[in-house]
Amino acid sequence: MRHIINALVENRPGVLARIVGIISGRGYNIDTLNVGPSQDADVSRLTMTVFGDRHVLEQVSKQLNKMVDVIKVNDLTGKAHLERELIMVEVGAPKNKRGEVLQIAALFQAAVVGVRENTLTLQFCGPQDAVEDFLRLLKPYTVQDISRSGTVALARGEN
Repeated sequence: MRHIINALVENRPGVLARIVGIISGRGYNIDTLNVGPSQDADVSRLTMTVFGDRHVLEQVSKQLNKMVDVIKVNDLTGKAHLERELIMVEVGAPKNKRGEVLQIAALFQAAVVGVRENTLTLQFCGPQDAVEDFLRLLKPYTVQDISRSGTVALARGEN
C-alpha cells in the first residue's frame, strides 16, 4: 500500500540527509520525496510516499518522531487530504502525430511549455493516478524525457 507521510521539520542544514539516512538505513524505500518552505521560515514541510504494510508505516513514523529536528509527523493515508504532482514530459510529436498528442494534452488540461521540430514538452499537475493515466496515454508517442516533482500533500480541515 502507498502511504503519504507529511512532516514539519526544522529548516536547518543536514536535516533532510539525516531523515533519508534513518529511513533508508532501516531498509525502507522512499518512493517520492518533496521538501519546501512552510509558512514559517524556520520550518520546512516534507512530504514523502513509501510503499509497504502498516508495519512499515509505523516504523517510519516512529523513526521520524524520534528525531530532534522533526516537529510533527502526520500520516495522510486514509485521511481527507489534497495531493498533487507536477510533471513535465517531452514526447515525440512529429507533424503527423502532433494533433493526437495535443488532444491528449487538452483532455488532461496539460499545458504545452515547449515546441521543437519533432517534440512537444507538456506540463501537467494532478493527483498521482491522473499523472499515471496521462503518462500511459503518452507512451505510444515515445516519451523522450521526464521530470516529476514527487507528491505534495496537505491534510484537509486541520490547522
